[in-house]
Amino acid sequence: MKKLWVLSLSIFLALPVIALAQYSGSQGNDSSMKQGAAKSASVKGTISQDGKSLVSDTDGKSWTIANPDAVKGHEGHHVELKGTADASTGEIQVTSVKMLKGEKGAMKKDAAPQQ
Repeated sequence: MKKLWVLSLSIFLALPVIALAQYSGSQGNDSSMKQGAAKSASVKGTISQDGKSLVSDTDGKSWTIANPDAVKGHEGHHVELKGTADASTGEIQVTSVKMLKGEKGAMKKDAAPQQ
């Protein structure tokens, strides 16, 4: 009889803990999905003349720059932006800007043949 009481008490105390674990686990998934939309990223491309967008080198996607003051002075330049990007809205919050040199292949294509 004593074993039955211990077993019953153990189950009685374990059920709320299991329920709480399931509840907090499902809440964590919802909040992580919302935060998962924006993630750290690095995008290489050319900044527009107005400094409010960037066209990516890799896929030609246009990114809206959330904080254009961060890229002030780099308008029209080929750069690498690091920051937090949200692919669903196409927006990037810039934390750093790095100037890039022209690629060797791109220079050869742009150079006019001399005759």
